[in-house]
Amino acid sequence: MRLSDTWHERAHFTDACASLWVDGELVHLEDLVLDDAGADIRAPSHELTIARDVLRARRRIAAQPPGWALSVDGVRSLRGQAWPGASDDAHTAVVSSGNAPNVARTSVGEGERDGLDDADPLAASFADIDAALARSETALAGAQSPGRRRGQDRDPLVYDLDWDEDSRLAEWRTVLDEADGLPSVLRTIIVLDAWNTLQVLQHSPWLGRLLGAAILRQAGLTTAAHLTAINLGLKSIPVDRRRHPGRITRLLASLDGLVAAAELGLKEHDRLALARQVLERRLIGRRASSKLPELVDLVMARPLVSAGMGAEALRMAEELGLREMMGRGRFRAWGIL
Repeated sequence: MRLSDTWHERAHFTDACASLWVDGELVHLEDLVLDDAGADIRAPSHELTIARDVLRARRRIAAQPPGWALSVDGVRSLRGQAWPGASDDAHTAVVSSGNAPNVARTSVGEGERDGLDDADPLAASFADIDAALARSETALAGAQSPGRRRGQDRDPLVYDLDWDEDSRLAEWRTVLDEADGLPSVLRTIIVLDAWNTLQVLQHSPWLGRLLGAAILRQAGLTTAAHLTAINLGLKSIPVDRRRHPGRITRLLASLDGLVAAAELGLKEHDRLALARQVLERRLIGRRASSKLPELVDLVMARPLVSAGMGAEALRMAEELGLREMMGRGRFRAWGIL
């Protein structure tokens, strides 16, 4: 595994945890890593669930073309308006409303289906195709109507019913378009400040910082596979500067956060490069069938690696000189120095 891939993957985890810190919450890095691996040692907390959403959003943005996150479809998808269960709901709606007569005729009973197959062997196949097309059309119609996804009957204990996210998002897009001709860094901090000021989304304030990183990526200031860890940089900025009433002070704080993110990223790259060299020296003279190189790639790609309490796993961790991270007797995990 390349060092750049290791660096990018670790940045996803650290920035997701830093995002919760910026919003006044706390999530331990090891809890997020274990949750992502499906090896939770306790029930996920509300904060951990948010950190998981940030982690998945970062990975999704990094996997898409540079301009996707800022597009209308990209923002809609990141907001959670893609209606992932549309196909099942659409199928139920089509059948129950009688809008798919071919499906009704072919699913009444096995005897009728057998008779239809005998009369025309292709009729059943065409009926299935028609049903699939009907489900697809209904699913697309639902995905294109945000109101269906978000619903009009939100719980007033959870949502502010007067909070018009669509109009706030439209205002933010106006700022995004007006700042199009500015230098990329200046555009990023202006757009990020507008997102925080307008408070676009009730429960996803972290998305604006990821969109700011997407602006830097689209402008070519980072590699196509990397999102700047803006949250990690903002974590080092005092909260009274980040949330100062004066706009100039807030913009300068965001700028300092970007500089801090770049410096921390370079330091982490150097640290990982040195750690990899140390681990690779321990591989000298090993058998060609040794599993240690695979363990090196794994421990470099994750901030924390867990394993069963088998003697083989413990022996391999000791041979590489990994540092035990958890300090528990029942559940043990390791990471690089």
